[in-house]
Amino acid sequence: MRKKVMAIVLFSLFVVLAVSPASYAKIILKCGTSTQPTHIYNLAAEHFGKIVADKSGGEIEVQVFPASQLGSERDMVEGLQLGSLEMTLTSTGPMGNFVPQVKLFNLPFLFKDRESCYRVLDGEIGTQIADRFTKVGIRSLGWFENGFRNITNSKVAVNSPADMKGIKIRVMEDDVFILTMKALGASPLPMAFGELYTALEQKTVDAQENPLAVIHSSRFFEVQKYLAMTGHFYSPAVLLISEMTWKTLTPEQQKIVADAAVQARDYERELSLKADQELEAACKKEGMTITHPDKAPFAKAVASVYSNPSVIKAIGGGDAAEGQKLIDAAIAAAK
Repeated sequence: MRKKVMAIVLFSLFVVLAVSPASYAKIILKCGTSTQPTHIYNLAAEHFGKIVADKSGGEIEVQVFPASQLGSERDMVEGLQLGSLEMTLTSTGPMGNFVPQVKLFNLPFLFKDRESCYRVLDGEIGTQIADRFTKVGIRSLGWFENGFRNITNSKVAVNSPADMKGIKIRVMEDDVFILTMKALGASPLPMAFGELYTALEQKTVDAQENPLAVIHSSRFFEVQKYLAMTGHFYSPAVLLISEMTWKTLTPEQQKIVADAAVQARDYERELSLKADQELEAACKKEGMTITHPDKAPFAKAVASVYSNPSVIKAIGGGDAAEGQKLIDAAIAAAK
């Protein structure tokens, strides 16, 4: 009898060991962002995680790490390439260093409203550029939204490009941003976002430019007096996953992640729109002086960026003809 019981126990143990460990092991996807916990990036990443957990029956868990806990945006993208990080939701600021064609979306005053943005991002142009990411070891799960960017500073109310002369302004690590601010007469200083608040507080820089959701969640109103609603750039964001991580997922798991990303993208865009509608008043309540400059003189001042040979060549990934083709196609699609 004892031998029979032992045989049953051993058989049961064999069955347990024979089952693939993958069916028991939870998959952890760490997702880093550079923004504060209350920012729409993190709200969207958490929403994405809830959908993934629900659809996978808890098999996949997304852990969100805000406020540059896992490094700068560039550090995190490099982590995806190395396989040391699974996911990030990032601005396009550092992405031109990996996929040059992303610089197209950084052109000033390219988009007049959100509808024109989505036509380009969700259409053929955005898809073609996103498809290039896999060549550098990362995969795009969709174009999210950073939003229309506005200028804050600690020195002067900005009503015209002339007011920008000599202002030291932090910009993302991208040559299009740098050239745009130079065209406005400002002195751009590329800097990682995680260093920005301290730089503003210590007067290392006078100004910065970001969407309202970033300005408010980062509490820049504590170190910046003036806010100019210039809307000079529309800044997309992108949800990325390491290609190494992607290949470890089953086709069913990949579909769950991809579908959840689309739902999270739409959710995040709604949050961004709501933020633009509400946060201007919130910044004013915090004591900021807000101006609404005529955008036409600003657009005229930065027109040279579109004809800059280095910009055109960069957008084409080293091919000027390809760069001009992309620029012309985006302008046409955004109309």
